[in-house]
Amino acid sequence: MTKTMYAKTSHNIPKPDDGRANFGRILWRYLTQKVVDKIPTISLPVQTPDLSGSHDILVKISHSTVLMRLDGQFVLTDPVFSKRASPLQFVGPKRFHDLPLGIAELPRLDVVLISHDHYDHLDKASIKALAAKTAMFVVPTGVDKHLRRFGVSGDKITVLAWWERAKLGSLTFHATPAQHFSGRGLFDKNQTTWASFVIESSRRRIFFSGDSGYFRGFAEIGKRFGGFDLSLIETGAYDEMWADIHMQPEQSLRAHLDLKARFMLPIHNSSFDLAMHAWYEPLQRLANAAEIYEVPLITPQFGAVLDLGNLAQGSQQHGYWWQTLMPVEVLKNTESVSLAD
Repeated sequence: MTKTMYAKTSHNIPKPDDGRANFGRILWRYLTQKVVDKIPTISLPVQTPDLSGSHDILVKISHSTVLMRLDGQFVLTDPVFSKRASPLQFVGPKRFHDLPLGIAELPRLDVVLISHDHYDHLDKASIKALAAKTAMFVVPTGVDKHLRRFGVSGDKITVLAWWERAKLGSLTFHATPAQHFSGRGLFDKNQTTWASFVIESSRRRIFFSGDSGYFRGFAEIGKRFGGFDLSLIETGAYDEMWADIHMQPEQSLRAHLDLKARFMLPIHNSSFDLAMHAWYEPLQRLANAAEIYEVPLITPQFGAVLDLGNLAQGSQQHGYWWQTLMPVEVLKNTESVSLAD
C-alpha cells in the first residue's frame, strides 16, 4: 500500500466541546431522565446477507460497522462485533439486535478502516480476531499504537493524517477532517487523531463520516472531491449537551448536501443506547428532513445487501423498516426542523 500527501493544508485540529465539562449533569440525566423507547422492546429485523458474486455491494452490519465489496476487494469500517461498546463486556451499552454476520463468516478483508479510538468504533476483541484475516488496517495518526498493543503486526497498518491518501490496488483511501475527539480512558484525551474517509474505486466514490459534529469541513471535502455517489453519515447518539461532536439528524442531512453526495445511508444508529433519545428517532427525523429536501435516502435493514451499482433502486427497495416498530401515535406526530443554522 502506497501513501502520499496530496495537498498542503492546515492540520489544526478543532477543539470542540465534547461534553466532559458537563459530565455531572449528563450522568444525572442518565440516572433520572426517563426516555420512552430508548431500547427496542421487540427484536429488530436482521437479514442474512448473500455475499456471492463479484458486483459492488454494501452491507450494514451494526452501528458504524459496514462491509463493502468494491472492485472485488472487501472493505470493513469501524468493526465492533462484541456485545457491548465498552471496555468491559459485563457492563456498558449492549447491542440490541443480532449480528447478520459474525467475524468467522466474514470473507478475507483487504482493508479495515478505523475512524477513531472510541469503544463503539475500535473494539479490541474484534481487532484481535480480524488481524489474521485482514491484509491492511488504515487508521488515523496515533490509532496504530492501539492496534500494535492488540497484536496487529506493524506491516499491516497504514497511518494517515488528514489529507493523506493510501492506495491498494484500484482503491484509494483518503483521510479527511472531522470534528470530534478521542480517548479510551481518563487520561488520554485527544492523544490520537480522528478522521472521516473518502473511498474511491474505479467506478464510484463513497464518503464515510466516522463521528463528527457539523462543521464547514464537509463543504470543503465536497468541493475538493467534486461530490460523491454515496455518503455514509453518522445519524444518532446526539444531544444538545454534546452538540459539537455529534450531529442532529437534520445536520447530518445538511452535511450530506455539503458533500454534494447523491444518495445518503445513515449509520451510527439502532444498535447501542448511547444517548437520551428513542432508538428510532434518528432515522425518523432524518426521513422527515430528507422528504422535505428531496434527498434520496437508503435505509437498509441490518444484513440487507445493497447493490452499489443501482443506488436508485436501493433507495426505493429498502424501505423505512423502523416505522412498523414505532408507536402509531409517535409516527403521526413526528416532524423535522430546518437545516438552517
